[in-house]
Amino acid sequence: MQSFLEEVAEQICQEYDKLENIIFILPSKRSGTFLRKALAKYLKKTQLAPEILSIESFVENISGLTPATHTQQLFELYKVHLRYNPEEQSDFYSFTKWASTLLQDFNEIDRYLVDASKLFSNLSDIQEISYWSPEYEKTKMMDDYLKFWNQLEPIYHAFNSNLKSQGIGHQGLIYRQASENLDEYIKQTKDKAHVFIGFNALNKSETLIIQKLIAQPKNKIFWDIDKYFLDDPVHDASFFLRTYLKTWGYFEKSKMVGISSHYQSSKNINIIGLPKNVSQAKYVGKLLGEQEVENLKKTAVILGDETILNPILNSIPKEVKSVNITMGYPLSGTPLASLFEQLMQLYINREIKGWYYRTIQDFLSHPYIQILLSDKNDNYANLISKKIAEQNWSFIQNNQLIKTCPKQKENLELLFTNEPPDINKFLTNCLAIINGIKLKLVVGTNNLELEYLYRFHKLFNQLNDIVQQYSFINELKSLKSLYTELLSKETLDFQGEPLEGLQVMGMLESRNLDFETIIITSVNEGILPSGKTNNSFIPMDLKHSFGLPSYKEKDAVYTYHFYRILQRAQNIYLLYNTDTDVLEGGEKSRLLLQLLTDKNKNSDIREAIISPEINPSKNELIIITKDLGLMNLIKEHASTGFSPTSLSNYIRNPIDFYKRNLLKIDDLTEVEETVAANTFGTIVHDTLENIYTDFLGKELDAKLLEKVKVKIPNLVNEQFEKTYLGGDFSTGKNLIAFNVIVKYLENFIDNEIEEAKQHSIKILALEEQFKINIEISELNFPVVLKGKLDRVDEKDGITRIIDYKTGKVESKNVEIINWQEITSDYEYSKAFQLLCYSLMFNKQRQIEHFKSGIISFKNLPSGVLNFALKDKRSRGALKNTTITEDILINFQDQLKKLILEICDPEIPLIEKEI
Repeated sequence: MQSFLEEVAEQICQEYDKLENIIFILPSKRSGTFLRKALAKYLKKTQLAPEILSIESFVENISGLTPATHTQQLFELYKVHLRYNPEEQSDFYSFTKWASTLLQDFNEIDRYLVDASKLFSNLSDIQEISYWSPEYEKTKMMDDYLKFWNQLEPIYHAFNSNLKSQGIGHQGLIYRQASENLDEYIKQTKDKAHVFIGFNALNKSETLIIQKLIAQPKNKIFWDIDKYFLDDPVHDASFFLRTYLKTWGYFEKSKMVGISSHYQSSKNINIIGLPKNVSQAKYVGKLLGEQEVENLKKTAVILGDETILNPILNSIPKEVKSVNITMGYPLSGTPLASLFEQLMQLYINREIKGWYYRTIQDFLSHPYIQILLSDKNDNYANLISKKIAEQNWSFIQNNQLIKTCPKQKENLELLFTNEPPDINKFLTNCLAIINGIKLKLVVGTNNLELEYLYRFHKLFNQLNDIVQQYSFINELKSLKSLYTELLSKETLDFQGEPLEGLQVMGMLESRNLDFETIIITSVNEGILPSGKTNNSFIPMDLKHSFGLPSYKEKDAVYTYHFYRILQRAQNIYLLYNTDTDVLEGGEKSRLLLQLLTDKNKNSDIREAIISPEINPSKNELIIITKDLGLMNLIKEHASTGFSPTSLSNYIRNPIDFYKRNLLKIDDLTEVEETVAANTFGTIVHDTLENIYTDFLGKELDAKLLEKVKVKIPNLVNEQFEKTYLGGDFSTGKNLIAFNVIVKYLENFIDNEIEEAKQHSIKILALEEQFKINIEISELNFPVVLKGKLDRVDEKDGITRIIDYKTGKVESKNVEIINWQEITSDYEYSKAFQLLCYSLMFNKQRQIEHFKSGIISFKNLPSGVLNFALKDKRSRGALKNTTITEDILINFQDQLKKLILEICDPEIPLIEKEI
């Protein structure tokens, strides 16, 4: 296959003996590199190389202006804006939100040589009419709004004048100036020939420049278009070229050179839908792996969406030795970029009471903060995060962090200051952070990370210079906006041979280039083409009237590039994202639908939807056999003591018992923003212990209880401060929790007062620890049952064991009919726990008859919910609420069976479905 540039090079070499007096102008620098190679191929003798320029460089040469960076344009525009709006001295951040749109409009106006005064006059008139009313006077807001539109013309002229005085310009200004300087340029280069190659969509400036130059016989222009598209009166691929054929005087006497007939040659076209960008990247890797090494030199991967460059690079097979990546890797995609963005956001979002703990923990988990706050022995970032959780700090001051980790005081003071630092200090701190991270990295091992640091060091020095030059960058929001702007323009360039191996590029970089095998990714609506976007202050009808481009022209540009790259290709893979979760995904591009309707009989077009095979996973229950190690853990736990809770865990799910009670795997300690259920229960239990301690060994007195009731808010407050470490319970859900606990306890004491008036109630024990041995002859190791009883009292001579529950418990939870249910059904866990307490109490106190019950604070009207054994014969109508020796014997039999099951090496731990 002969490429377009090779066709041109061959023709040029046949027509010209010497090339040194020819200036070649192409759409991009990259295509110039390939043209140089093509010329070398067809030249018969060694000679001086011609001048090869991109259209941008060519126009800059004519204009005499140097391109201004976007940042320079932004600052110059702001200075002009302040000249007309001096009251907005400190509002650079708000200005940046709309300034880029205005710069884009100025650029378009100049590139298309629009009469700016006439356009802005029309624009302000349109706005004036929309707010005109004979009945109402304009408000100040309306006057300010119209003032903005009336100022656009003087701002435009002043802005351009400022740039030109410095010898710089935005692209549009450079093009307008080049158009004005063209006649002088033609005089200066009368001994030079100009050859334009491979252009399609031209702005008005380019049209004027090219038409004037090709009007001279020595100058030429080569187009790259297939006859199939040019002959179609409606196809967007030839939209611009059909227009030039009709409107350019040049074509009245000359033919269009460069028309080919390759599109209808034999092609293998595969249209493939894949879910997610990662799937596209993996499939690209698969396709490349199937290519022969020799064919990779004639293969290009073209990214419709350049953000998937990283997954594409990670998917290229190791067998592909030579890869040339035309685009740089965006610096904004590196981990270091997010570090400084997070740091700025820390101070922007900081509240008066400190930093929110989640923000701090997220920041401390950043990989570069992990490097900075660590040494050979310790990771201090993790230690600080752990301390935050342990101390339950919801909001954090910098002195708390420094006290937590004094060894890292210097670094922590760079990262966290109580007062937001001024801009100069902040930039100095950022440079110090970069240097601190650099000292922790090893040359040779961390070369890529060191390259990142070097580029960010340059970036922050650049920011520092800008801040020194422009005093209006005086707040972090403005600095962050500027940081984001500069970062978006920075890339890490890949090293590679531009003419060798696999080519990875964006769609625009493929201009004028041809490959035998083409893989195009993200051929989705909204990406290729980009769709109807109108980020402009100029209305669509006004654009149309003044000849400015709209989405119609932009769509035609994408269509041309898409079809042009297919013209000479033989093997084509067009990938699109089928995922409906993303804005630009799920719908294949209209270009694919159009391709399917094109009448190309020689092409074999295949469509496929590819998705990973998903086999439904069976939810297999975990089974853990009891090996020697596990049996040792069980024996250790048995001899230390089973608790009613640990045994209940086993009844509920043996795997929970294994993890929590044998392996001691607790839930991860986290900051409690709102009071957790276990903390709530602890506060209630501890407050009740405080209330009843003075009554220990005494009868409850109604009058004394009424005095205690008044103290409940203070007692609860004390327990909150003790148990809810560092937590704030003065507002929000925690304040509600505080008042709920107070109300629970006040209602409970009211009940106790009424009981004390009618009955004799004596407190015998509070929060007393019990521990007994369980004799099991089948086991050759001791088995202990232990637990803590919340309260033991005596009511009218009857001993009661009482367990407090802050959750809801009903009578059905503490009543049983069949003894087997108590150790097999978790629904009866409350009854099981009461009988455990009863067994321990009876072993130590030897009381023949007593009661055991629960007081549920969510069910206080029900009073004490006593354990009850229902009579089978009466179908549960009759029940015994007194704990007798027979009940304890029956329970002990069930308890022994349960413990034997746990301790039996032949019975595995089997997960239960919950």
